[in-house]
Amino acid sequence: MKAKTAFIHGGISRDEATGAVSVPIYQTSTYKQDKVGVDKGFEYSRSGNPTRLAVEELIKDIEGGVKGFAFASGSAGTHTIFSLFSQGDHIIVGDDVYGGTYRLINSVLKRLGLTFTVVDTSNPDEIGPAIIPETKAIFLESPTNPLLKITDIGAVAEFAREHSLLTIVDNTFATPYHQRPLELGADIVLHSASKYLGGHSDLVAGLVTTNDLEIAEQIGYLQNAIGGILGPQDSWILQRGIKTLGIRMDAHEENAHAVVDYLVNHDAVDKVYYPGLQSHPGHEVAKRQAGGFGGMVAFELKDGLSATAFVEKLGLITLAESLGAVESLVEIPAVMTHGSIPKADREKAGIKDELVRLSVGLEDAEDLIDDLEQALAHVSVRVEG
Repeated sequence: MKAKTAFIHGGISRDEATGAVSVPIYQTSTYKQDKVGVDKGFEYSRSGNPTRLAVEELIKDIEGGVKGFAFASGSAGTHTIFSLFSQGDHIIVGDDVYGGTYRLINSVLKRLGLTFTVVDTSNPDEIGPAIIPETKAIFLESPTNPLLKITDIGAVAEFAREHSLLTIVDNTFATPYHQRPLELGADIVLHSASKYLGGHSDLVAGLVTTNDLEIAEQIGYLQNAIGGILGPQDSWILQRGIKTLGIRMDAHEENAHAVVDYLVNHDAVDKVYYPGLQSHPGHEVAKRQAGGFGGMVAFELKDGLSATAFVEKLGLITLAESLGAVESLVEIPAVMTHGSIPKADREKAGIKDELVRLSVGLEDAEDLIDDLEQALAHVSVRVEG
């Protein structure tokens, strides 16, 4: 089954009892048992809900896993995955990850006894020296947030297996339409499903899947024990969003290429980060392991130009902390999504104050470029004046 077909017909895509082509919203907390301990597959909605099961089966199918899990947020899913490990365990983590992941690691997980080493996973030479006897896993994003670095997932996964480590990939930016990390050798895949999978800025959700039955059993136990599950209404909204993922990703990328072509030729822009550019250091790896380059673009304004003044002057493009929606969204990582990272750590990773992250939406490309043009002209005039 091809991707666009699987997004619509994968998992549990209809209600067998009634023939409804949309899975119902089972707004219930508990389920009648005919006898003590005898139920119809559901006993309490933290442990399982038919609407949530439908979207969990869908992420399992479209990522090629053995079981899927839906959470109240991407962070809840990430926390549950890290809960697979015990006090004293060590995890290698990419140096350019979502600010919320950084916050979770440094404010919560370290306090509970996990240890971490930060490396640039796009540079394989940095991973080996970071391994210690207590190392259990490598956690990475590809493309990364916000600098769009590309890691060779297959190479990292092979290296991890040789050292009996798990490979965990945040696939939020690429989505399973463009990239399937489990097929590349990863063990666990996670998504902030609030982004491209939902696609409409109308829910907060996280999805996780794995191709290992033993790991799946552990994640399922932790999901139930911790309880950060996705509710039935959001599960329904998320499944509906995934049905159009393929056509949306095609349109996002088409617009992204138009925006990138504009930005790379603008005098006010110093540097553009986009894996689709042949000049991008990860271009060839991205082309090999993914079916597309996506709709995320980052760029730095030239010295002296205010990123704040630029984003606040935009009219059509919305200033907001999210991505992957039908509307274009823009933000400044240094003070918004990655503001929880200390300045020294941000700059070491390459996240400068002048960096702008743009999630290219589905508007007409000419309208987006017109909006960028007037905002860039505004900040350029201010400097010249």
